Amino acid sequence: MAMRIRVVLILVLLTIVRAASAQDSRRPSAKLQQETCDGGTYDMVRCLTALADTWDARLNTAYRDALAAARPEQREKLRAAQRLWVQYRDANCDYYAFGEGTIARVEAAECRRAMTASRARELAGDPK
Repeated sequence: MAMRIRVVLILVLLTIVRAASAQDSRRPSAKLQQETCDGGTYDMVRCLTALADTWDARLNTAYRDALAAARPEQREKLRAAQRLWVQYRDANCDYYAFGEGTIARVEAAECRRAMTASRARELAGDPK
């Protein structure tokens, strides 16, 4: 039940962010912030999956840039951390996928989107 409330709050926040960011479409993340995932379960999962895929591409770019910028002694640590982070994200989001009802699919897709976006921002040095 709490996760359902979280999903609804996230969708409301995405709508608010969309209105607030409509002024600045030059920012790289503005397109992502303007998209909302409405509709039935299938549509929401498809939308969230598409957003997660976009964030995953950004994460891969940020990871490659971070590796290139890292000192030689940091590179293996970053590689290990990223491998473990991917395992954690996948296991964490799988937990939501095995929840009750069809909302579990939405929760799992939102988990993947949110965690991937957060990690992409972290590696890119973007505080948002």
